[in-house]
Amino acid sequence: MIEIFGNAIPLAEKSLDYLWAKQQLHLTNTANVDTPGYKTKYMSFEDLFNSKLKAASATNDRQQINASIENAHWQVKDTRLESTRLDENNVDVDEQLIELTRTALQYQYMLHSVNSDFTKLRSVIKGQ
Repeated sequence: MIEIFGNAIPLAEKSLDYLWAKQQLHLTNTANVDTPGYKTKYMSFEDLFNSKLKAASATNDRQQINASIENAHWQVKDTRLESTRLDENNVDVDEQLIELTRTALQYQYMLHSVNSDFTKLRSVIKGQ
């Protein structure tokens, strides 16, 4: 059944994993708003993943494309933004909540997309 969707399922799985981890990161940042010296963390994934996927797609080698999807990882980095607070904390709660909401919506959209694919497949199987 995985062959029917090509790379869509592994790609969706990697995207959902990333979006889930990103939500957790924004929650951690928000929870540490009062921690002295805490620096906001962010995730780096989309640009690196996109470039690896484009390079693999240019080869038209299905195994290389699958490998680039499976081996894609995100990185958690600290921001070096200056803090205006005396405790050196640079968490902006409003920014974190906006990013959390955006990420949650992306996650819901991706789930809806996967569910839609399976619903279509189910309809085809049932002959409807």
